[in-house]
Amino acid sequence: MSLQVPRLDDDPDAPFPHPDASLRLPDGLVALGGDLSPARLLNAYRHGIFPWYSEGQPILWWSPDPRTVFRTDGIRLSSRFRRSLRASPWVARADTAFVHVVERCARAPRPGQRGTWITPAMQAAYARMHALGHAHSVEIFAGPEDDAALVGGIYGIALGRMFFGESMFSAVSGGSKVALAALGGWLHARGWPWIDAQLENPHLVSLGAVTMPRPAFQAILGTLVEAPEPPGAWTADFGVQPVRALAG
Repeated sequence: MSLQVPRLDDDPDAPFPHPDASLRLPDGLVALGGDLSPARLLNAYRHGIFPWYSEGQPILWWSPDPRTVFRTDGIRLSSRFRRSLRASPWVARADTAFVHVVERCARAPRPGQRGTWITPAMQAAYARMHALGHAHSVEIFAGPEDDAALVGGIYGIALGRMFFGESMFSAVSGGSKVALAALGGWLHARGWPWIDAQLENPHLVSLGAVTMPRPAFQAILGTLVEAPEPPGAWTADFGVQPVRALAG
C-alpha cells in the first residue's frame, strides 16, 4: 500500500492529493499518514476527504465514488415510526453532550465489523474540533429534565453550510433515526441542503440516503464549504426541541 498511495507531508497545511487521483481498489483511498490536527482535518473535509482507519493502521484518508448523502429535507421516517413519536417525551438538543455521543458511537456494535474506527486518537481529535466550534452533536434525551437519559445521537463536522456526518448511535430503538431527522430539519430550515453520509449501507438507504458521483459531490462542496457560517456552539440556536414535532 505504501508504494501505491501518497504519504502525507508532516506539515498539517500541506495539500492533499486530488480526490480524482484516489485508488479504485480499495475505492477512494486518497493518502495515508499525517496527523489528526485541526488544520489537517479542516483541509481534508474542505476537499471532501475524511479519515477512516483501525487501531494499528496508519491514518488512511478517503474520498469514495460514489458518495452517499442525504438531502436535509429528504430524511425518511416510516409512517408507523412517526406516529409513535406523537406522544413521545423525547427532546433534541445540540452540543450539550458531544464527548458522550462520540464515546457511545465508538462503543456501538456494528454488524460485520470487529472493533471501531473511532479510536481514542479519533475521539480526542474530534473533541478538539468541537472545542473550536467545528464539530457538533445532536442529542436525543428521554425527556426535558436535566438528568434525562441520552437515548440517541449523531455527530460530525460543519464547514460553511455543509455537514459531514461521522457516526450515530441508539441506546433506545429509534434514537439515532430521530437524531438524524432532527439534525436534517434544523439544517434545512437554515438553508443547508446536504448531509454527507460517506459510505452507503442498507440502513442509511432506508432513511433516504442517495448516492452521488464524486465529481458532482465535489462541485456542490466547493460552494457550500465557503459559505459565511462562522464556527461555534449550536446549543442556543438549536434550543430544546420536542421530537413529537417530527411526527408531521
